[in-house]
Amino acid sequence: MAKVYKKIELVGTSENSVEEAIKAAVERASKTLKHLSWFEVKEIRGAIKDGKVSEFQVVVQVGFRVEDDVS
Repeated sequence: MAKVYKKIELVGTSENSVEEAIKAAVERASKTLKHLSWFEVKEIRGAIKDGKVSEFQVVVQVGFRVEDDVS
């Protein structure tokens, strides 16, 4: 049987790095979604405070397999 996937969009944030922001989004998604398969980084941006980077923001699409109907 062919598999079907769905993608959702999340924004992960971190005060330290882009990588940490990605991990935050994926790890949070894994708490409520099953069958996570991949992620795609769509945008990278951040916040500036007092002339310095204060936060990294990463828009991530997370893909997961839709469960087969077992009824």
